[in-house]
Amino acid sequence: MVEIINGIQQIGIGVCDVKEVFNWYRKHLGFDILLFEDEAVASLMTQYTNDKAERREAYFALNMIGGGGLEIWQFKDRQPRAPRVPIEFGDLGIYAMKIRCNNLTEIHSYLRGLKVSDLSDINQSFCPNFYFTDPFGNRVQMVEDHYVFCKQPSNNGGVLGAVIGVCDMERSLEFYGTMLDYSIIEYDNIEAFKGAGKGRFRRVVIKQERKQFGGFGDLLGPSQLELIQVLDSTPNKIFENRLWGDLGYIHLCFDVSGMCFIRDKAKKNNYAFTVDSANSFDMGDAAGHFSYMEDPDGTLIELVETHKVPILKSLGLYLNLKNRNPHKTLPKWLVKSLSLHRVKKDR
Repeated sequence: MVEIINGIQQIGIGVCDVKEVFNWYRKHLGFDILLFEDEAVASLMTQYTNDKAERREAYFALNMIGGGGLEIWQFKDRQPRAPRVPIEFGDLGIYAMKIRCNNLTEIHSYLRGLKVSDLSDINQSFCPNFYFTDPFGNRVQMVEDHYVFCKQPSNNGGVLGAVIGVCDMERSLEFYGTMLDYSIIEYDNIEAFKGAGKGRFRRVVIKQERKQFGGFGDLLGPSQLELIQVLDSTPNKIFENRLWGDLGYIHLCFDVSGMCFIRDKAKKNNYAFTVDSANSFDMGDAAGHFSYMEDPDGTLIELVETHKVPILKSLGLYLNLKNRNPHKTLPKWLVKSLSLHRVKKDR
């Protein structure tokens, strides 16, 4: 067996109120599958939380149209901190999450009706998209994409990827290509900021080869990362002097198989794991093996090898993935059974 990157499992979001954020994304953007909710101590993450094991509450929400989910994360004993200065396009770290959308015009009109902040016009250039800021201060990019795992009455699916600020484009391309298989460059251009005096930036959009994938790969679907390098000024680090779990996008997580092979590869390429659960983690209703590594600018990349997920926990029915063939995706009917976790009203 070799390492396999099945897709983006989720993007982590540090918030003040996990229920409020889940309810908004459930109601307005279709993330209504609550795969698990868990309260525990993040004992392995102390190097990113000032050497203190912080208690936290986490929700994992999915959109069954297809794409990654949201891990909505809240400190229980600490007030999360916002960035010291407003986040600018190209700052180092995760600037925005990308959400796949099959009808940009309709979702743009819907969000305008909600009076969301900073709603941009639809950009019809490469990969049509628009931005907005959610009610909790997070930048979101809606991207035209027609991948569908399961038809739903919604104009958008799950997480397609992320917009990530970097300081050295070539080094970052090497990292994401070597470690996560994002080796296909779809777009590479030097562009100018709108308005006077802001200079230029390099924008590179990359995607995975996806030669092989298994597990939940069909649900997660293809993905893309958009790397931004500011050329004429010095970007800030989004999480400078803040903790993992503070407000904003705290990590980008990939569903993988063959964690031990990835660990060896990461060490060989000088990207050794900074956190490794070694044998197993247990998040109440889900279990597996998770690890973290950092991209060249310190952006946290989580890797999860899933061992168990709940299907119908009231009857003790769980899906055991530990001994399945990692090269084969799960049957579609089985993955669709996650719809049993649909939440139809506010928590």
